[in-house]
Amino acid sequence: MGATRETGSDAPGEARFLARLALLAVLGSLLVLVLALGEGGLMVLGAGLLGVVLCAAGVWWFVAHRGLLRVIGALLVFLAPAGVVVLFAYQGLWLTALILVLCWGVALTCARAALRRSRPERPQVATAAARPARPVLIMNPKSGGGKVGHFGLVERAEELGARVILLDPGAPADVAELARRAVADGADLLGVAGGDGTQALVAAVAADHDLPFLVISAGTRNHLAMDLGLDRDDPSRCLDALTDGEELRIDLGDVSGRAFVNTVSFGVYADVVQRPEYRDDKAGTALSLMPDLLVGEGVRRLDSLVDGAPLADQQALLVSNNPYFSPDEISGTGRRPRLDDGELGVLGIRVEDAAQAADLAVRGSQSTGLTVLSAHRVEVTVSGPAEADGPPEVAEDAGADGPPEVAENAGADGSAEEPGTSGAVEIPVAVDGEALQMPIPVVCTLRPGALRVLVPRDRPGVVAPPPAIDWRRILDLAFGRTVRTAPR
Repeated sequence: MGATRETGSDAPGEARFLARLALLAVLGSLLVLVLALGEGGLMVLGAGLLGVVLCAAGVWWFVAHRGLLRVIGALLVFLAPAGVVVLFAYQGLWLTALILVLCWGVALTCARAALRRSRPERPQVATAAARPARPVLIMNPKSGGGKVGHFGLVERAEELGARVILLDPGAPADVAELARRAVADGADLLGVAGGDGTQALVAAVAADHDLPFLVISAGTRNHLAMDLGLDRDDPSRCLDALTDGEELRIDLGDVSGRAFVNTVSFGVYADVVQRPEYRDDKAGTALSLMPDLLVGEGVRRLDSLVDGAPLADQQALLVSNNPYFSPDEISGTGRRPRLDDGELGVLGIRVEDAAQAADLAVRGSQSTGLTVLSAHRVEVTVSGPAEADGPPEVAEDAGADGPPEVAENAGADGSAEEPGTSGAVEIPVAVDGEALQMPIPVVCTLRPGALRVLVPRDRPGVVAPPPAIDWRRILDLAFGRTVRTAPR
């Protein structure tokens, strides 16, 4: 969304050279296929494609069905790639396949390098930060499997002059209220050692009072810490910001009055994390529920308005605080190259049978089952049965980062509301991994530059993620044509 800008036809010479190398590697792979026609070149291509299709179909049958179809799906997932390898070895086609893989590897490597050099990332501006005089850090001792204790975060923080509020694993606490009390007592910095759900609640208080916020990577996945470039292997290094830090301005997401720092999920994932057994058995719970959520009777689908444009009948919808760099990476390993672009990332998924699953596996972001957008406002409703599922049995942080910090239906201030008192239809929503119920329509927006984040000067995780491959841009670069790119 948004206008495009022209970078001109004078692409850097190095980018043009790499783009041409990428195209030569693609042509080389085609040449290998032509020369190997008599020796099974097309068989290599056809068998490889068939293996991908069968594997994707197997994944669908395994996830969306029970009984015999699930068994068949599991067998296909393992036997399809194994069968391709055996075929190549039996027919003596392994060398042709190896050369094709190498050609495509060179093509993709050169293409990404060309795109990166033609459009270098604009570094996020960091400003000098004074040492906080009265920092207050909230720590969850169960988060990330006990990282607070394992890395001695309490002791290290107190050595650096911070006051630590240690949550009690046996007593759910309103962390937003704890943060507000800390501000009232004179705190000039708020920080959290915990999961993204806890981070978001305290970040909202920091943003409301224009105070710096410190992220300590003590959660399970630490999406926000990863995208800030913080050390996720040693969270104690995040505390270096207290003595040698700099400040970044980043966006803060808002979902119907509640802050989020990473993602808001609707549909299948949100339905699964509502279940109380999900915390103890994530994979088993998901496999048990998926058939009913994907193909069962009365399946709820999602309708949304993305900056006013309709996106209908989706099985799952993911809204992120700034877009992830590649729509093909929908797993937890994806990264956001920036956190200050002022846009939401929107990912919609609709896959209803094995054929659509195969199409998604082969075509990726070009598949009709995957919709990738960016927006400033997303409004979500339901297109399936209008009845709400009712409040979850427990409203805990589904990220296994310790006790629930806020009860279900938490409002923007972190306080709990009685479920169902508004009379509105509610749907499951997973906010930064935390299972909630929210009345429809659920509205996602951004507060651009609302959050001041204090980070260490030395951040080992700062990397430039590889750009998504755009072969049209590669052709433009290679032949010196005007390159049109989205604004940064």
